[in-house]
Amino acid sequence: MEWFSVEMLTALLVIIGIDLVLAGDNAIVIGMAARNVPKESQKKVVFLGTAGAIIIRIIGTLIVSWLLAIPGLLFIGGLMLLWISYKLLTDKGGHEIEAKSSVAAAIKTIVIADAVMGLDNIIAVAGAAHGNFWLVVIGLLISVPIIVWGSTLFITLIERFPVIIYIGAAILTFTAAKMIVGESFIKPYFDNNPVAKYSFVALLIVAVLAIGKIKQLNGNTVKMNGNGDLSLPADLVHEANINLEDTYVAKIGDDGKLQLTKSDKLSDDARSHSAG
Repeated sequence: MEWFSVEMLTALLVIIGIDLVLAGDNAIVIGMAARNVPKESQKKVVFLGTAGAIIIRIIGTLIVSWLLAIPGLLFIGGLMLLWISYKLLTDKGGHEIEAKSSVAAAIKTIVIADAVMGLDNIIAVAGAAHGNFWLVVIGLLISVPIIVWGSTLFITLIERFPVIIYIGAAILTFTAAKMIVGESFIKPYFDNNPVAKYSFVALLIVAVLAIGKIKQLNGNTVKMNGNGDLSLPADLVHEANINLEDTYVAKIGDDGKLQLTKSDKLSDDARSHSAG
């Protein structure tokens, strides 16, 4: 790819988009790991931790880019990226990160956590960069500061505009599709038929977004059997911290929605009201 060509600029934009969408949670990890460090050292922890994470990302991406040159691995990487795209749409993405009080320990936590969590990012960026080292470096240098210093704003934007996640999933699927059709034993079938190639890419994007949306809808559906028993999705049970030994009282709220209230909470409220 030539510098400042449309192909180069498109690849750079795709890499930045991948970094922003997939690394948003990593910024939260940085904040969580550094929160117990003395305030005067927190900026140092964030800076050094981020620098270490960038170096690990660059090395990891270069290694993966080299591996993807091995016949068959580009196809496997594309399939993995399809799965990552799907999980982006359906996963809650909670993280349990232990806060450290010392500067060295906090930096170590950030680098290790980012290396573990950044595998999806490394695979995606390696596929989008097509072996161009400088694209990886420039993409990280642009996107990582945005992620670190604007993490709160970025996460808020994602929560307020869920379409950002779908755009990110579409970018990942587009990259995955290009990796698959670029595989040596598949490429000949598409080289002379661009219509088939881009139809395949479009079909994959639509399929992943549609399946992800269906999974989201089903994952939030409460079902009732003939006996009137309610069945809640496991994600909702976990999110609401519902325990099997708890007893709940059902009622209709002012908004017309069904509410489940723990019976012990009702008893506590009643005791509080009578005491008052």
